[in-house]
Amino acid sequence: MKMIMKNRLCVFCLLLAVGTAQAGASCFDKSAAPKIRFADCMTRAEQDDADAQFRLGFMYETGWGAPQDYQEAVKWYRLAAEQGDARAQNNLGSMYETGWGVPQHYQEAVKWYRLAAEQGVALAQYNLGLMYETGWGAPQDYQEAVKWYRLAAEQGDARAQNNLGSMYETGWGVPQHYQEAVKWYRLAAEQGVALAQYNLGLMYRAGRGVPEDYIQAHLFFNLAAANGVQRAKEARDKLAGRMTPEQVAQAQARAARWFDEHPR
Repeated sequence: MKMIMKNRLCVFCLLLAVGTAQAGASCFDKSAAPKIRFADCMTRAEQDDADAQFRLGFMYETGWGAPQDYQEAVKWYRLAAEQGDARAQNNLGSMYETGWGVPQHYQEAVKWYRLAAEQGVALAQYNLGLMYETGWGAPQDYQEAVKWYRLAAEQGDARAQNNLGSMYETGWGVPQHYQEAVKWYRLAAEQGVALAQYNLGLMYRAGRGVPEDYIQAHLFFNLAAANGVQRAKEARDKLAGRMTPEQVAQAQARAARWFDEHPR
């Protein structure tokens, strides 16, 4: 299984934090009152400060410190993006992909994702890989999808790691290689990606890329189920019927240790 949907707000929060703070500038001061921060960002944005334009776009998109207004968000993202701000380029691409504040236009989304991806933004690389895999806004090209997923995955993007694992499992865009699939699924699973945990459970259950191991399969199904994957719950319960009580107890103990070592 691959990840298609994006967690926009959480990701944008991370992107927002990337900017360079400026001493004495309320626009860049997270402790400043929202109205003061917004006013300072507006002043700086009107003076062509790309970082402030990006932050102003974010405020309008999310309603943090400003009335939520997607068209205003697009306006300020565009101004920053045209100055080369990679975060704004990625977010503008996402606005075009979703049709927030602009008519939905996948080709424009790809254009802006590519500009950000070429500057090394992992989220944009993941987004661009997804567009190539699905054929949204660009000719469907699994090799290009793998290329961009890999760049994002090597920067630690967990969704890209999961999707790269799936490409290796299916042989889409790369020679099929179960061990590589397991490697990338595991990296994403360790970051808490529920689909990767489920995928890793499937690999252990079938013995693909790893020795068949029902205890490990139960463990990862259990983790994914706890993170809301209904299919993982069903797979775990069905698998338990093929295991001894001792094996189930071992799997449950491993899950408990996992949660202790990976607090949410």
